[in-house]
Amino acid sequence: MSLFAIKKEIEALIKELNQHNYNYYVLAMPTIADFDFDQKLARLHELEQANPQFADPNSPTQHVGGEVTKNFVTVKHKYPMLSLGNTYNEQDLRDFDERIRKAIGDNFEYVCELKFDGLSISLTYENGKLLRAVTRGDGTKGDEVTNNVKTIRTIPHQLKTTAAPDHFEIRGEIFMHKAAFLKLNASREELGEIPYANPRNFASGTIKMQDSNEVAKRPLDGFIYFLYTNNNEFKTHWESLNAVKNWGFHVCEHNKLVANIDAVLAFIHHWEDERFKLSYDIDGIVIKVNSFAQQEELGFTAKSPRWAISYKFKAAEVETILEKVTYQVGRTGAVTPVANLKPVLLAGTTVKRATLHNANEMERLDLHVHDTVFVEKGGEIIPKIIKVNLDKRVPNSPKINYLHNCPECGTELVRKEGEAVHYCPNDEGCPPQIVGKIQHFISRKAMNIDGLGDETIETFYKNGLVLHISDLYSLYQKSDELKTLDRFGERSIENMLVGIEKSKEMPFEKVLFGLGIRYVGETVAKKLAAGVKNIERLAVATIEDLIAIDEIGQRIAESIIEYFGNNEHLKQLELLKLAGLAFEIEEKAIELASDKLIGKTFVISGVFETFSREQLKDLIEANGGKILSSISSKLNYLVAGDNMGPSKLEKATKLNIEMISDAELLKMLE
Repeated sequence: MSLFAIKKEIEALIKELNQHNYNYYVLAMPTIADFDFDQKLARLHELEQANPQFADPNSPTQHVGGEVTKNFVTVKHKYPMLSLGNTYNEQDLRDFDERIRKAIGDNFEYVCELKFDGLSISLTYENGKLLRAVTRGDGTKGDEVTNNVKTIRTIPHQLKTTAAPDHFEIRGEIFMHKAAFLKLNASREELGEIPYANPRNFASGTIKMQDSNEVAKRPLDGFIYFLYTNNNEFKTHWESLNAVKNWGFHVCEHNKLVANIDAVLAFIHHWEDERFKLSYDIDGIVIKVNSFAQQEELGFTAKSPRWAISYKFKAAEVETILEKVTYQVGRTGAVTPVANLKPVLLAGTTVKRATLHNANEMERLDLHVHDTVFVEKGGEIIPKIIKVNLDKRVPNSPKINYLHNCPECGTELVRKEGEAVHYCPNDEGCPPQIVGKIQHFISRKAMNIDGLGDETIETFYKNGLVLHISDLYSLYQKSDELKTLDRFGERSIENMLVGIEKSKEMPFEKVLFGLGIRYVGETVAKKLAAGVKNIERLAVATIEDLIAIDEIGQRIAESIIEYFGNNEHLKQLELLKLAGLAFEIEEKAIELASDKLIGKTFVISGVFETFSREQLKDLIEANGGKILSSISSKLNYLVAGDNMGPSKLEKATKLNIEMISDAELLKMLE
């Protein structure tokens, strides 16, 4: 038998057996007898052993796992894995479409994709070879699970094309087909084992197993839905999806390119019914602006891209009994009513509680003791009550009214005009608020204090060791008391104290976010820090001063002024200053390439052929210019590229701002 013939037989067997494997393991729909499959697999193994020069990493003989991972390595994502904004109604989609039009005009397209109910994964390829697979994690960093992902039959180990770039990152979703899940649960029940709750939990648990040999036995699948490259090889998302499909990746065949929001809604309506015919679960539709240039122009919020949104299908609802209403007090003092229910199975999980949101919602529902209620789980962690079944109401049952005093400290609740939420104003004396604030302060996105966790803070509070944020910085004086607590040895105490000391190096914006001022999130804290430079200026700022800062509105400004009007807060700030925390931004000295742009202000908008916006920003600042975040009368130049938003163009024209190209900017520096 010639080498050419052997090579052809190996390739044919690999293709045939991979398809049989997929049909059997992933779709749970075998199309060949086990004996015949085993015979063909044995033949392939024999040929590969005798002819190692024809070895193929995508051969079914290679998808067997076998490696054990005792500890998963944490890897930082090069491109953050952000979540998408969610909606459940069409008007929100039309509002989204209107925001897009205001920003980039009417000339754009959408790509509609099915929203798979699975586990997000990031795959990195170098020179056509799978280098790394990382879970979503917290969006900034995740766990490397490369060995486990290599067992998934639709994820290639080595690309058989030269068309792909040398280095790229690709995002996808790992999931399980419904038939395979049902088959797996049936076999578990036969063995007397507890069945899994739903395919998503099973997929998520499998991908974090330590033994990849066991992972290989689990019928997982995956779809690819986004590509990142260094050199912007493609102009549109649709173009990139078709390319990666040609490279050998598994891309959902139901994706669709559409021209407008009406076509998006038509796509959604089609899949509201058709989704039940799919072999896998979807919980909605993802809508993305197609052009990469327009995506860049639209940008991101702190949590999600502005150029994409997900529409979630309404979940199935169930009926159960309302047993009582309890209340939760959050770190900002917001008091949330919670319905305690007779346990009922909903969307694969047992539901015992449902959110009631606020007093308005309770009034709308008109809840009475022991009402029969309809509950749905529309994508939230805590399900919600939709309505009451009045036909089953118990005669003369008393109405449940929203409380007037804090359930934790007894303080009379307040409700500001125009707001739906009631608050407990006793933020320096209400236990859950105090604990919640300290837990927020030590969290990863705030001060990121190693050696401290939420349970530890609760223990410290209960034992009187930490009653305010500032008390964290005097814990080193209480080491003898700390040693008397359970699970606190010398090593853990030492690590905690080192973490607390290291937190003093965190920048002003992190400290400001960590204070937990109502409405001051991570992005707002950055804007405030850049706008006021230090805590002293922030403490005396007026409403007008604050609103003049980019993205700071009336509600945020009022909350900041209220915070600094509280003497207890000012005392805490003084103690934190004495502890050595940063309360001003660190102005870095910039070595200028020239002073040609000193005194000039710039806004950069659009897409440029020669430079990225970040490069233009660095160029301007290196020559003494200042970058502004928005267009105002203080602006000297708008550096305008392609696909600039019409709203910026209109505002710049109205204020008679001079618009220049990147080439004209360079001329200014000659």
